[in-house]
Amino acid sequence: MLRTLLAPRMLGLHVLAIGVLVSFILLGRWQLGVFEDSGKPASATDPAPVAVESLSAVGTQIEGTSVGRRVTASGSYDAARQLLVADRRPDVAAPGGNVSRDQGYWVLTPLALGDGTLMPVVRGWVAKADDPGIAVPPGEVTVSGRLRSPEGTDSVQRRAEGVPEGQVQTVSTAELINLWRGQKVRNGFVVAQTPGLTPVKVSAPVTGGTLTWRNLAYAANWWIFAGFAVFMWFHFVRDAVRSSKSPEPEAVLES
Repeated sequence: MLRTLLAPRMLGLHVLAIGVLVSFILLGRWQLGVFEDSGKPASATDPAPVAVESLSAVGTQIEGTSVGRRVTASGSYDAARQLLVADRRPDVAAPGGNVSRDQGYWVLTPLALGDGTLMPVVRGWVAKADDPGIAVPPGEVTVSGRLRSPEGTDSVQRRAEGVPEGQVQTVSTAELINLWRGQKVRNGFVVAQTPGLTPVKVSAPVTGGTLTWRNLAYAANWWIFAGFAVFMWFHFVRDAVRSSKSPEPEAVLES
């Protein structure tokens, strides 16, 4: 049997079978990778800045396509209502709450717009609550940044003992309405860049990926082909071994 399996003709079959098997497995893995990548969020177009009033209103939700959009707003900061968002890193995507305890603060200041509404603005990040950079610029200002949806009050693991007065743990529109009583607060918040403060990193808009099930089917096909190649190799090897074990026909005697 071993002699049959190692015959030159069979060795060529083994090499061919291995090459086909590896190729089909790799092709299937490639198609599976295409399928997995299709479901990942992808960068969307980043349109020119628009007035924040056109994307954020009082009492209405922010549309998903507006999250991350570049916006501008003009008005004056309300220094008396400024807050610090505790336990934050200089990145919107970084987790907050106890996992980032004592990692710093977002400086959250309401911008009073010309129509009497307030737009929450994260002006930047500081490491300490008494950082002089938190001083509020006086007079009229024009803010440029990216719009974000409000955070849920349960979106972070809160401190059991709470935070000092003048601090919050999330940028929640519902919570800000209660803190800034009597004010019309627009939904969401703007992440801006202010001189003297460390910028808070914020991403451009993204779109959700759409899974391409066709590629998953292609991957399955290639792996089925690989299984069929193994079956055919086994079939040829089995026949060769059987043939080698069959007795040779007796020579026909001349009469």
